[in-house]
Amino acid sequence: MDALVRVLGPQVLAILLRRGADFAAAEDAVQEALIQALSTWPSDPPREPKAWLVAVAWRKFLDAVRSDAARRRREDTVAVEPTGGEVPDADDTLALYFLCAHPSLSPASAVALTLRAVGGLTTGQIAAAYLVPEATMAQRISRAKKTVSGRRLTAPGDVATVVRTLYLVFNEGYSGDVDLAAEAIRLTRTLAATIDHPEVAGLLALMLLHHARRPARATDSGGLIPLAEQDRALWDTALIAEGVEILQGALARDSLGEFQAQAAIAALHADAQTVDETDWVQIVEWYDELVALADSPVARLNRAVAVGEADGPRAGLAALAELDPALPRYRAVEAHLRERDGDLVSAARLNAEAAELSVNSAEKHHLITQAARVHESLQSQPWPRTD
Repeated sequence: MDALVRVLGPQVLAILLRRGADFAAAEDAVQEALIQALSTWPSDPPREPKAWLVAVAWRKFLDAVRSDAARRRREDTVAVEPTGGEVPDADDTLALYFLCAHPSLSPASAVALTLRAVGGLTTGQIAAAYLVPEATMAQRISRAKKTVSGRRLTAPGDVATVVRTLYLVFNEGYSGDVDLAAEAIRLTRTLAATIDHPEVAGLLALMLLHHARRPARATDSGGLIPLAEQDRALWDTALIAEGVEILQGALARDSLGEFQAQAAIAALHADAQTVDETDWVQIVEWYDELVALADSPVARLNRAVAVGEADGPRAGLAALAELDPALPRYRAVEAHLRERDGDLVSAARLNAEAAELSVNSAEKHHLITQAARVHESLQSQPWPRTD
């Protein structure tokens, strides 16, 4: 029941919006219809659940319009029952993706609205995932609803904005009782089944390839395990195989985008049986493609790491020197490259500075541990005699 309702809810909401309903009012009506469904369907299941939900939700929307004195002037235009008949099988969920990822919304609001309207999560669940009070998240979602209210779902949406929003959802990872990484994969699978677009496929491949490494990313106590130290036997080979297959299909379209390039890098990491077998030269080439497509500081920072592995730490430091030292993780990357170059004094100091700047508790603990390890290694080195 819960799964069925969660799938149908966004589709019904999209239908009401296409009929001209206001976003906030339409969502309220759909929620009331879903509540009624959960109470009546177990004993009296409808033959057409989607049609049942559309009819009940539309009726509740009309009731709300009629009972609102401020909207009486709109009654003649919006309170007209559509002609009877079967509800089309077409899935209107795609329209919701575009509405929730509207360019007028901030990234945080777009993500929250997507999880609420398309993902079917409660405000409390979203708030718990973002570690903010429920009242704060309710205000954020309410403001987002007001922003998109009145916008009809007739114009084609911006796929790039939708993909970016889902990528942000995935990056939130896991906290509370909602696994946002898994939720992002579910939503992206739905989008990929609805729209044939190489970057949507590239994003799905990227998510699967990263998610496949999740079992090896942390210790039992929640400590961070970097890629080079992960137990690759714990990686999910089925997810890796699926991600690679989806990526190959996307790349065959010869319409390269940044998420396909990121997925190609993740696939090369996944293909290496050991860290020593990693094809760093090809990874640098893909980072060059990524920088050409989306010249972001983060991409260049990661490229500096790859260059350090492919061409030596000094080449990596030269690439890093072109970037702003204020970038997040800059000091952590420099510490790694300095250590590989034999400069343990600088490596220990930079790890400590990076830990001080980190806002992620797991990353902070990892960097402190790295600083202590390098410092201990430095202390154990024999010092030259001075006599």
